[in-house]
Amino acid sequence: MTDNEWHERGDALERVFTFADFSAAFAFLSRVAMLAEKMDHHPEIHNVWNKVTLRLTTHDAGNTVTERDRRLAAAIDRLVA
Repeated sequence: MTDNEWHERGDALERVFTFADFSAAFAFLSRVAMLAEKMDHHPEIHNVWNKVTLRLTTHDAGNTVTERDRRLAAAIDRLVA
């Protein structure tokens, strides 16, 4: 998986983000958290040092990718543009 695009894997959209260090990764996660709250749609998050993996799926639609996931992915992309 590359660091510059979302991939549809089964029932979710996934993307890996790589940052200079843990602080930069955590700052990004803070921005994602605020955005997710505003959109009322929350990603699954995995963070190890400078790498953040986000997984988007709509649980109340049967754990599948929906337009809500695509809108959140696009909004997250704008955070790192």
